[in-house]
Amino acid sequence: MRPPQDPDRWSRLTAVAGEALAAARAGEDAVAVDLVTGYLSGSPEGNEEIRELVLLLFAESSSMVSALGSGGATPVKMQVFDEEGNEVQIDDADPPVRTAIRALLAEVHGDQDAAAEQIEIALANGQPQELATVVLQALRWTLKLAIECETRELPVAPWITASLDDQP
Repeated sequence: MRPPQDPDRWSRLTAVAGEALAAARAGEDAVAVDLVTGYLSGSPEGNEEIRELVLLLFAESSSMVSALGSGGATPVKMQVFDEEGNEVQIDDADPPVRTAIRALLAEVHGDQDAAAEQIEIALANGQPQELATVVLQALRWTLKLAIECETRELPVAPWITASLDDQP
């Protein structure tokens, strides 16, 4: 995802995303989701900024998947687990999780329009809890991929690195 034309908006989105990643890393999932959905929904652009932020997370995750997959010793594998920690088939995952997976896979395959369409569906049709699930998935994947990329000394966006550096 390219930065929005407005540098202030870009700074705001990356700042909120960075704070949310730091909260997710600290195990504060509710705080992380609230930072994204609560804080941005109060702005004049509300859903538009939530959409942009989630797409930003998926775009960054896609870049990191590509970096990890390029000559990496361990391929990147998408897995979904239920509450008990058992792997479930993607088609059997809850609808918001499937939406998140479809958005990430669309980004990985370079189809930004399809990724945006998935997020639009979540914003337009989803209940607040479903949107929170999509946001949380995006945060978790971004966080896990960033940590793995740093471990392998692969590139990570500076704003993500800064949010990880604030944590133990």
